[in-house]
Amino acid sequence: MSLRQYARDLGMGARFAVTGGREGWVRTALTAVGVGMGVALLLLTTALPGVVSGRHAVEEARTDYTFSAEPRPRGDDTLLLADTSTWWRTESIRGRLLEPEGPKAPVPPGADRLPAKGEMLVSPALRELLASPDAKLLRERLPYRITGTISSEGLLGPRELVYFAGAEGLKQSAGGARVERLRSFGDPQPQPEHTDPVLLMMVLVVFVVLLMPVAVFIAAAVRFGDERRDRRLAALRLVGADGWTTRRIAAGEALAGALIGLVIGAGLFLAGRQLAGSVTVMGESFYPAYLDPSPLLALLVAFAVPASAVLVTLLAMRGVVIEPLGVVRTAVPVRRRLWWRLLLPLAGLALLYPMIGQGRSHGDFDQKFVTAGVLLLLTGITALLPWLVERVVARLDPSPLSWQLAVRRLQLSSGTAARTVNGVAVAVAGAIALQMLFAGVQSAYVSDTGNDPARAQMEIDLSDHGRVGPAAAAIARTEGVRASVGLATASLGEKPRDAEVPYSVVVGDCAALRELAHLPSCRDGDTFGLIGPDNGGAFGRSYFDATLRPGHDAYIDPAYGDTPGLAVPITISGHLRQVAYRKDSLMLHATGLLVTPAALPKAAEPALLGQIYVRTDRALPDAQEYVRNTAAQIDPVSEITAVTPTRTSARYTSLRTGMLIGASCVLILIGASLLVSQLEQLRERRRLLSALVAFGTRRRTLGWSVLWQSALPITLGLLLAAVVGVGLGAVLLRMSAAKVTVAWADVLTLTGVGAGVVLAVTLLTLPPLLRLTRPEGLRTE
Repeated sequence: MSLRQYARDLGMGARFAVTGGREGWVRTALTAVGVGMGVALLLLTTALPGVVSGRHAVEEARTDYTFSAEPRPRGDDTLLLADTSTWWRTESIRGRLLEPEGPKAPVPPGADRLPAKGEMLVSPALRELLASPDAKLLRERLPYRITGTISSEGLLGPRELVYFAGAEGLKQSAGGARVERLRSFGDPQPQPEHTDPVLLMMVLVVFVVLLMPVAVFIAAAVRFGDERRDRRLAALRLVGADGWTTRRIAAGEALAGALIGLVIGAGLFLAGRQLAGSVTVMGESFYPAYLDPSPLLALLVAFAVPASAVLVTLLAMRGVVIEPLGVVRTAVPVRRRLWWRLLLPLAGLALLYPMIGQGRSHGDFDQKFVTAGVLLLLTGITALLPWLVERVVARLDPSPLSWQLAVRRLQLSSGTAARTVNGVAVAVAGAIALQMLFAGVQSAYVSDTGNDPARAQMEIDLSDHGRVGPAAAAIARTEGVRASVGLATASLGEKPRDAEVPYSVVVGDCAALRELAHLPSCRDGDTFGLIGPDNGGAFGRSYFDATLRPGHDAYIDPAYGDTPGLAVPITISGHLRQVAYRKDSLMLHATGLLVTPAALPKAAEPALLGQIYVRTDRALPDAQEYVRNTAAQIDPVSEITAVTPTRTSARYTSLRTGMLIGASCVLILIGASLLVSQLEQLRERRRLLSALVAFGTRRRTLGWSVLWQSALPITLGLLLAAVVGVGLGAVLLRMSAAKVTVAWADVLTLTGVGAGVVLAVTLLTLPPLLRLTRPEGLRTE
């Protein structure tokens, strides 16, 4: 057959789709909406590389750390910059104090000038927040006059909270701790980014798991209304068209719906793209300009979706015999074979098996094998589920009327029921595998800080040790504070120049030192020897005893490596008392000397770093905000952190956040696609449902039958998804060289979410069901 004939048949099918009257339009609209939602999500995925690169470019351009241990010399082109980032409840605020040291001082990206002292440039979102009546405490913390706006060149997203404020009298910190001297913004030492093989593998799996349900939904959407379509095609056989011609015409109808779906999907994507600039999802916002799809990937979507619509239709019609007098679909079907369906997951396992045990120490994972292996395993669900549904419903014994109606319907069209829940099953299986993978490798990216949030909820690092006492007293008087503990620390070594500085000296009054150790008695002027729970750490007890031996001079802030130090001697008393370390100490690794203020040499004071530990009243909602305000008044460049028991890798957090955002989008797509599918099935059966009501069947019975028709396939689908998901998760954990553990609570939660989506969709279909079962539904034209 010629290509021209093929194109003519496809074109005829497309004309039927758009000119075939109300039935044709409804079917085309359903197909287009289903395909359009999938296309919108696919286009969003193709835009993700642009989001990542756009945000990375901004982050790199506004980098303001020199990573230099040596203070930089002052010049007419230098700028002093202090990091004053803070939090407002659950939102992070990026703040900088800027002091130009000459007329050529650099201007940060997004700013058109440097603010004068007392002035502030803010991002649009921060301007909006400061103008709200609820932000009174934040306005007290940022008492600067707003004189300008930061543009998008300096922001990661439109909802990011950022400010630049003018300052005077900043002092550069040694080692670039809090105050930097800059000649330009940007990374001064760009290094090739090291890629964690396990994280890269996780990124691939996330993309495959999130996109696979979309592909399943699109494949199901192009088959909406296929029973009515096939009956219409019987008329073409009556006027002389052969079987292949009718198949090509059917493919043309699906092609038309897919093409309209492409347009709808592009429209939904553009609308969502504009909306992205005004919403925050899990703390992240994006500029619409970042959401530009990759031209190559967008072209691939534009080609693959219509081609898939044609291919899926041709494959689906192999089991349908269209004759001039009707469609032979309801005859006893050939039993589905199992052997070839098992080949798909087995092939996926075969591709992944060579990478088991690879972990991080054997190079990168083969991206092609990872992608293909996960795809085949998830595709195996779509192949196995129709067989499983067919086998189970064939053995069910219909008893109540609603159950009988549901079972009989499933026995006649188990393939349709399986198609409806395929996407849910694939999504749940992928979610279970991802949950296992993230939980299994979490220990490599989430470290235990050892901090006890019950002992202190906040830690304040001061830029000047001399402010520790007054600052601790001021914090203690702050609303919502129960207690504050002020301590100052410096390094302690055995020699003036020590290659390793393993110990520390901690200065504080007796009450503060008792927060670290059990002191027998204490008065100002006392000194104590404290060895931590690790018994001297890697250096051992003998090194500790040598450093703190009676009559020997230890050295506060010794020089080590290329770092200069004060090397102030402190004589170890012959009566130095050894004290026991508190298990709930505020300082986890304090090993060395505990010194009261009168016992500290005056020359060592410049080496001290001040810290304040704060216990707040958790019953007061804004207790931490009051503490941040007081700390900002005492020391504008103090660093305030919340005490947490764990610390998480930023890359791991970003990947997990991206996964949750993507999973939310897929979940919305699942619900919307299922709703469209259910409505389409009810529309197909409206005359049958009306006839049942006319013969006396109660609407409640029909409602329960619809629920059973959804519940049975989804139960089987979720069971299969749990098996495949746990298996895939176990394989991925073995590939990551992590211990295989199954959190059954998470598995049950995820399967429950999938079941809940189907139940919610079924309940939403009940009002249309009641309308379709009216006697008017028996009318025909």
